[in-house]
Amino acid sequence: MSRMDRIRNFCIIAHIDHGKSTIADRLLEKTGTIQITEGQMLDDMDLEKERGITIKSHAIQMLYNHGGEEYTLNLIDTPGHVDFSYEVSRSIAACEGALLIVDASQGVQAQTISNLYMAIEQDLEIIPVLNKIDMPSAMPDEVEDEIVELLGCDRSEILRASGKTGEGVEDILAAIVERVPAPKGDSQAPLQALIFDSVFNSFRGIIAYFKIENGSIRKGDKVKLFATGMEYTADEIGVLKMEMIPRQELSAGDVGYIISGIKDSKDVKVGDTITHVAKPCEKAIEGFQEVKSMVFAGVYPIDPADYENLRASLEKLQLNDASLTFMPESSVALGFGFRCGFLGLLHMEIVQERLDREFNMDVITTVPNVSYMVYDKQGGSKEVHNPSGLPDLTMIDHIEEPYIKASIITLTTFIGPIMKLCLDKRGELLKQEYISGNRVELHFLLPLGEIVIDFYDKLKSISKGYASFDYHVDCYRPSNLAKLDILLNGEQVDALSTLTHRDNAETFGRRMCEKLKELIPRQQFDIAIQAAIGAKIIARETIKCVRKDVTAKCYGGDVSRKRKLLEKQKKGKKRMKQIGNVEVPQKAFLAVLKLD
Repeated sequence: MSRMDRIRNFCIIAHIDHGKSTIADRLLEKTGTIQITEGQMLDDMDLEKERGITIKSHAIQMLYNHGGEEYTLNLIDTPGHVDFSYEVSRSIAACEGALLIVDASQGVQAQTISNLYMAIEQDLEIIPVLNKIDMPSAMPDEVEDEIVELLGCDRSEILRASGKTGEGVEDILAAIVERVPAPKGDSQAPLQALIFDSVFNSFRGIIAYFKIENGSIRKGDKVKLFATGMEYTADEIGVLKMEMIPRQELSAGDVGYIISGIKDSKDVKVGDTITHVAKPCEKAIEGFQEVKSMVFAGVYPIDPADYENLRASLEKLQLNDASLTFMPESSVALGFGFRCGFLGLLHMEIVQERLDREFNMDVITTVPNVSYMVYDKQGGSKEVHNPSGLPDLTMIDHIEEPYIKASIITLTTFIGPIMKLCLDKRGELLKQEYISGNRVELHFLLPLGEIVIDFYDKLKSISKGYASFDYHVDCYRPSNLAKLDILLNGEQVDALSTLTHRDNAETFGRRMCEKLKELIPRQQFDIAIQAAIGAKIIARETIKCVRKDVTAKCYGGDVSRKRKLLEKQKKGKKRMKQIGNVEVPQKAFLAVLKLD
């Protein structure tokens, strides 16, 4: 057998919380790669452990003896969440096989299906595994039916296992060796290696993880990256076990890392191709895309003096997470801050958490929104991420907003409320399919702007947690949008401006005014809170002023004495209103985010 015939590259596809990282740990333990101490070994970020999700991809090499031969197994672990689907697609492209892990008590879920289709498109060998069969609530036979229906495989091909007890893990390792094909590639051809992930190390710079499709690479070679055209020297190459192990040479089929003194994560793009400077390959590996931010929000320091610290923190975060983008912006209400772009809502939450934990930054985030295409009457177009960046209404011809294709898998009992939720969010039902027994998959076309704020939470509560949701961006469509401004005493608060559909604008404006009325403290003068579209006021609330009883000292006598004192007070209040300004408290901004 040649060396390449003994390599197996595989990834794991599973929905959140179906036991992917636990099974990965069992595989590592069985092959003697690590001694399990406690908790999950691959998910090493605190946040990952707490939420039980994988945020960064990992790669790890195991050695396994099978039939007297020693095989090299490369596990490329992938995030399960929909926000990171591009990263997942690159990890899948670096593999020849995939373990499809399904929880025996929960059945097939939406994200499993979308990642599975990606793997099938790349022609991976799929090994179905039924996990958590030791659970009292497991329904192995029903879930096996679902898998057979989904994959069209034989029942005998489905492996049963338990990550907790370690049962069935040997069978999984044997199946990987027997069923997953060895990598195909020519080690004599020009170098062609796919980058599927990169991490930042504060001493060594950016470390890129790659899989060699063709050719070979030696330490000290001059290499270049296809998408950026940058040239580097391979200072160190090697394979990944629990730590990095340097090697002199890696060739086709190998998965490894390269350190070449790159300082900036923007230079190493996931999905890019590495090749030699002297003898480059003719074309890059297919499927490379620039990662695009989908959700935008302003991030401002609570204390304006922290602005520079916030910039430094975001720069450091960006080294670890190249998909985070940010640029400076300023707001009248909040001072100086940054407009950040995120892959999705989970990504935004994680960035906020990491700013708080790793950098101790107290930040305030404005209402998240998506990017709109604004077309003016001259036929030009521009992308707008922030409602305050909209040109004058008279200049705009029409606005287009992004739409997504969403797939929701749920029990048949919840179809009604879920359909109502999606239709209220201006969705269109594309089709519905029954998967098995009492489970149904609904396909919707929805505006991304509608799901940004609280769609996922509502979906979970309506379906008592039994709905899984997955989406990908589909197209831009013209939409009847209006910019809703909030005015306090006639002055606009730019941080509270939102772009919303004209039909929802009035109710949304009214609810915003009511909420602000509760949260803004009373002043010495009346405060008018108004919601406006352009020059038209659509809702108003008034916060009454705090008044001193100036007529208390008049007992009896002529009424004109009371009138005179009240008039005097009224004049004072009017003067105060002209010079007074209204402070909007922090919690008012946060409450508007959670209006529902």
